[in-house]
Amino acid sequence: MSAIPDYITSHFRRSSRDIGEVEKHILEMAHHKKLISTNTNDAFSKDSSVGERLADSIARIGGSWGFIISFMVFLGVWAVINTIVLASKAFDPYPFVFLNLILSMLAAIQAPIIMMSQNRQATRDRFEAEKDYEVNLKSELEVLSLHEKIDVKVLAELAALRQEIAKLHHRRESGNELP
Repeated sequence: MSAIPDYITSHFRRSSRDIGEVEKHILEMAHHKKLISTNTNDAFSKDSSVGERLADSIARIGGSWGFIISFMVFLGVWAVINTIVLASKAFDPYPFVFLNLILSMLAAIQAPIIMMSQNRQATRDRFEAEKDYEVNLKSELEVLSLHEKIDVKVLAELAALRQEIAKLHHRRESGNELP
């Protein structure tokens, strides 16, 4: 754990007191070479209640073309039955007051369910954004770490090359020049 404050100072150019909990967690994971990427669908869905999953399903069905087309067919059949087929004994004659009541009740129930699903989607988007941030931060730290390793290797090679040049220069000056 002692290397992590050095890691923080070198990568973030801030002290360990000045970074957030997420950054500390990612630094710890990077320091121990652990993976942080997860399947966000599984991670988010594991804490879902039955009601939340039901709201998502209702919103998914209610917002599909299949539902829209089938509902339009239902409305058309309702209108035809109550105006043409049952012209004299219609159970809901024109202007379809009973149908309006059913549609109003459906809208009164469906609207809050869809809003629940939209709120859940917003929460899911925030959850995924946090996970993306964590993965991006760890990737950035890994890239910085690789840059440091490459820089150290290049500097070591440059130092070795300077020593070789100095040896050759020294031999040339002392008259022990190689052919």
